[in-house]
Amino acid sequence: MLIKAPADELHLKIAYFGPGMSGKTTNLKKIREIIGPSNTSEITSIDTHYNRTLFFDFIQLKIDSIYGLNLRINLYTVPGQELYKAIQEIVLNGIDGLVFVVDSQRERIGDNLAALIQLKKFLANAGISFLHIPKVFQYNKQDLATALKPEVIKPKIMAENMSGFPASAINGIGVIETLKEIILMITDANSK
Repeated sequence: MLIKAPADELHLKIAYFGPGMSGKTTNLKKIREIIGPSNTSEITSIDTHYNRTLFFDFIQLKIDSIYGLNLRINLYTVPGQELYKAIQEIVLNGIDGLVFVVDSQRERIGDNLAALIQLKKFLANAGISFLHIPKVFQYNKQDLATALKPEVIKPKIMAENMSGFPASAINGIGVIETLKEIILMITDANSK
């Protein structure tokens, strides 16, 4: 969407998508913890009593001077459950880039593939090309014993040529690297 507010400010909308319980909300919480409250808003979250995201999570980051612009980055999580299809479509509307959070556990491969197929359908319905939108895959939960390595997961979810990072969001590993990569992909794509 790349909304310019003042001449020196750029607003980006990035959505974190993936199967339920893959670590999307954990990513936002860890980003706020690492970047600090002086450069982030509070996390707006509506959870169920099982600590699962009901609608979406939201946080805004303030980053000074990339390409001479001050960035305001709006990060959203999209609930992974099929039940919240309408909310998923609303949150994905107008995104500049996305992070697909893969649950690396062996038993979640099918859930990852189903979520990726669902994401492609939502984007197509919104007139957004999955191939052309800036995106980063984050292979989360690499700290778990049942986690598969990214190189094993990629062909199983048809993501061989996609940019990605191994991660353990709960431990803060790969979280900022993923965020930096998607921001650079968006700003590079729009500077051409």
